[in-house]
Amino acid sequence: MSAFKLNRPAALALFLTVSLAACSGGQGSFGSSPFGSLGLSGGGARAEAATRQAARTRGTENVAVNRYIWAAAIDVLSFLPIESVDPFTGVIVFGYGTPPGGGRAYRGTVYITDPALDARSLNVALATSSGPVSAETQRAIEDAILARARQLRVGDGRL
Repeated sequence: MSAFKLNRPAALALFLTVSLAACSGGQGSFGSSPFGSLGLSGGGARAEAATRQAARTRGTENVAVNRYIWAAAIDVLSFLPIESVDPFTGVIVFGYGTPPGGGRAYRGTVYITDPALDARSLNVALATSSGPVSAETQRAIEDAILARARQLRVGDGRL
């Protein structure tokens, strides 16, 4: 019988997957969303602050993301397929998708840089197959994400 041995990155990924799946606590504000296991449901009694939910420390540097902006970005850009996520550094990479009623396909990357719920915490890069979108379109998406994040925070009742 051969011994099953996980390398360190695989073991860490398995641990994080199991840990995040255990945190879902059933249906939250996203219903039966596949992202409930990422801790986006907002439920449960947690001792940690909402802005520190996905945080890790590297030496003296502490990287944290705002969970409301994180959830809002996934909600607003739900027409785009998610290609990869890193909740520790705040990066969500979306693939090409077409918005409802639109004819042009977009792809995007969201970078959440700060635990604060304000505009400086959010960077959005959108592109089409012909290149980057206009600054007005990008700003409109950022505003929509921030507005949705504020709605989520008010709805959570943790003011």
